[in-house]
Amino acid sequence: MKKVAIVGVGHTKFGRLNDKGLMDLLCEASLEAIEDSNTTNKDFDSVYVGAMSPGAFNQLSGIASALVDKLSLLPAAADHIKNGPASGGSAVKAGFQAITSGMSDLVLVVGGEKMTHITTPGYVTSNVATLTHPEAERRHGVSLPSLAGLLTRAYLEKYDAKLKWISDIAIKNHYNGALNPKAHFQRTIEDFMKSAIQKGKGNWDDVYDFLKDDKTNPIIADPLRLFHICPISDGAAALILCNADKAKEYSEAPILISGIGQATDTHIVYEREDITILKALRICSEQAYKMAKKTPNDIDVAELHDAFEILEAVQSEDIGFFKKGEGAKAAHEGLTEIGGKIPINPSGGLKARGHPLGATGVAQVVELVWQLRGEAGKRQVDGAETGITCNFGGFGNNILSILVERI
Repeated sequence: MKKVAIVGVGHTKFGRLNDKGLMDLLCEASLEAIEDSNTTNKDFDSVYVGAMSPGAFNQLSGIASALVDKLSLLPAAADHIKNGPASGGSAVKAGFQAITSGMSDLVLVVGGEKMTHITTPGYVTSNVATLTHPEAERRHGVSLPSLAGLLTRAYLEKYDAKLKWISDIAIKNHYNGALNPKAHFQRTIEDFMKSAIQKGKGNWDDVYDFLKDDKTNPIIADPLRLFHICPISDGAAALILCNADKAKEYSEAPILISGIGQATDTHIVYEREDITILKALRICSEQAYKMAKKTPNDIDVAELHDAFEILEAVQSEDIGFFKKGEGAKAAHEGLTEIGGKIPINPSGGLKARGHPLGATGVAQVVELVWQLRGEAGKRQVDGAETGITCNFGGFGNNILSILVERI
């Protein structure tokens, strides 16, 4: 099996980007990655575009072939990859497989979504809720935020955890996002307090009081509040993948994709033996570790899918960093901060970097490439040589893990 290297990355600003459409964002990220890789438009064999709902959100179909034409990459093969919020990770996997199989030597992978222009109340949440089971869940009003609230309540009760510990994850990720110029939110929780005319800089008790304020931080899905949940975002991210044997032709610091895993769990959440365990993540991360000949102890930095902050805690356990029930407490104790035992989401995660659905799985890998290259600026994890992602599809029923390392 041929090895796969990342030789270029691109990443637009995430956020409310009123002056750019979906194709603009996909092009911007792609061109940045192409420039970063020192490739030309005649080099590409294949293009994979991850996007969950360009038809529903943007009245666009055929976005992969349209992108190839717009970027003058003809006659490269083009595919649109859809796997809900894990569309980006699935696109990376498709590009990886194209190279390992020998079908392609150079591949563009790009993920993106454009959502903030939608003004119909609840439309985005309802669209994402189509991922739930239509009869057992969606017909009864189940949405992903409601499932996250259910998971949070079950986790707090089963492991005697504190909601403050979940809030600490939001505080940490907003701090990291403030260090990331590409992030949707570049303000700390203390900054939000000041803008809401709260208690100035305050102490930690003041921060917790702010996070419990019903006016500025209302409950969305009990016990989760607004600041426990990621925003709706626009944006795109891109990777250039190639046969690792040729990587040095394009980049002085290529990064190896040394492991990928993907697994599924029951579509209906209540059919799982224990809703606080992400079985699919345990399986797919073990696949990635095995392929890369690594263990969780070898990982220096991770990008996890914190669409809801409870997910970062649970994922940190099921990916192998902490024992079951200890992930939230570990975050509270600072073990997942930049400079901690295992830095998680130095980018700011979905909570602060943002979550343009199809872009997220690609953006996670882009952040790890920057970290492993030593190009992450103020959020740099010292000495990072290996990293892993969790890209979360549905509500844990289709998950990917991607492990990268320095060559």
